[in-house]
Amino acid sequence: MKHVFYKGEDLTRPTLLLLHGTGGNEHDLVPLGKEIDGKANILSVRGNISENGMPRFFKRLAAGVFDIEDLIFQTEELKKFVDEAAENYQFDRNNVIAIGYSNGANIAANLLFQYEHVLKGAILHHPMVPRRGVEIPSFPKSPVFIGAGKNDQMCPVTESEELHDLLAQAGAEVELYWHSYGHQLTQDEVQAAKAWYNKNF
Repeated sequence: MKHVFYKGEDLTRPTLLLLHGTGGNEHDLVPLGKEIDGKANILSVRGNISENGMPRFFKRLAAGVFDIEDLIFQTEELKKFVDEAAENYQFDRNNVIAIGYSNGANIAANLLFQYEHVLKGAILHHPMVPRRGVEIPSFPKSPVFIGAGKNDQMCPVTESEELHDLLAQAGAEVELYWHSYGHQLTQDEVQAAKAWYNKNF
């Protein structure tokens, strides 16, 4: 997978796995990652799918309607990539925090839905419920931050609340942060995620 890797100053810090939104690339969230933890490793990945020239992490059938088969396959590919990257770049595979926005947050959430011990925690900016009717692995005490907008036309309030509940039922310690805007990533949301990260890691 196309990606960039920046070695951190403090190797005891987590490695931040950055996952962009639709139309983004591997460079988009690097400033966000450095804002959250300026001393951590950064592994920022570009999605393998192209939708009308826009990179994504998995196919969709329509806006808000995921191609579940492709989501499962691309999630497996992403997990394999992170496993290999941990060997190549010699970072601790058990100390990876995903930071995803929109489409990237959705595949990060599905990593948690699909695999045990795949992430130490996650920051999910404007995610939806990736899949329904599946058994989610248990991840007791895993910290997860969900950032959501009360006026988000792409991600209804009910999606954020349902994802919160599903992850909490699986044992995660979930913080759901609300702002009154739409789908955009606001500075207030970034600072809330940073404060949450500093408290947990």
